[in-house]
Amino acid sequence: MPDDADTSGGDFTDDIDVAGDPGSDDGSTSIAAAGTAVPSPVKAGAAFRTIGELSRETGLPQHILRYWETRFPQLRPLQRAGNRRYYRAEDAVLVRRIDTLLNREGYTVRGVQQLLAAEKSPPATTDTIEPVIPALRAIRALLAQALVEDGRGV
Repeated sequence: MPDDADTSGGDFTDDIDVAGDPGSDDGSTSIAAAGTAVPSPVKAGAAFRTIGELSRETGLPQHILRYWETRFPQLRPLQRAGNRRYYRAEDAVLVRRIDTLLNREGYTVRGVQQLLAAEKSPPATTDTIEPVIPALRAIRALLAQALVEDGRGV
């Protein structure tokens, strides 16, 4: 046996999560090798969050967050290998908004879908297009004149 091998026969609890399974990615406090609790660092507001972290922050079960992904096309977290979800800061804001609308203001899922769909930027109307038309015609005339001067003609 190599000289640096652990022959103490002790258990392997040097880094076990207190709140979950060993190796879980839930950001909870863990027990260090000396047996002292080491709090996990707090994530910055713009940092990506796993589904477990967002679940803890919002108090919503993970299965509800997954369900909402199927019902609200605006909620699209990044998915990496093994379908691990990473929520952006905008996704977290949207989850909180959906939660407020559904669970505090009494909207139905369909009602929230309609509300979020209506908030998309409205299509361009004649009111927004008409002031631009004269400027576009002037630009087109300048381009046509430049082509004529260059000898390519229109």
